[in-house]
Amino acid sequence: MAHKCFISFKTEDIAFKNHIRDELDIDMIDKSLDEPINSWDDDYIMRKIREDYLSDSTVTIFLIGSRSSENLGSHEQRYIKKELQASLYNGVNNTKNGILGIVLPSMYDSIYQGSYNCPTCGGTHNYVGINDSTVIREFSHNYYIPAFGKCSWSEDDRYCVLVKWSDFTVNPEFYIDQAFDKRSQPISNKTKVKP
Repeated sequence: MAHKCFISFKTEDIAFKNHIRDELDIDMIDKSLDEPINSWDDDYIMRKIREDYLSDSTVTIFLIGSRSSENLGSHEQRYIKKELQASLYNGVNNTKNGILGIVLPSMYDSIYQGSYNCPTCGGTHNYVGINDSTVIREFSHNYYIPAFGKCSWSEDDRYCVLVKWSDFTVNPEFYIDQAFDKRSQPISNKTKVKP
């Protein structure tokens, strides 16, 4: 069954968005915003995104490129922040979307940084750099949902799904389905719209 997907991306990454829409054989309906909403009113932008683009979508695909980090500032990130906030909102005429973060090739080394020995549990963990230097806070908070005493997160502990571009293009529907399924899992109750 086709999922209605909204693709959140920075203008610099439009070629990847177009590749998903035009080149991959995905059973999906593209609900993406093709032009910015012409307003400085944050409440109006959030309402228009929810009403016109996200109200009947079920999965938000967030393209994680070199211009997608929180550290670039609120003005630079106002649209992708509002898009992810609206995607996480569960209310009247709007249900929460599953969130799929696709790491673009330019960000592989910044995000996938190898393994380390954990001082808390003594085990070995893979370091996945999802933080203000790589993504916006709406994604990082819901990927690493705060939990007291945790030194690592399993797939069940994360709401957001993360995948490399190269893996996504091989089996895109698997990852879209995985994000869609998160909506009905217990972790869905722990998400935060504005961290």
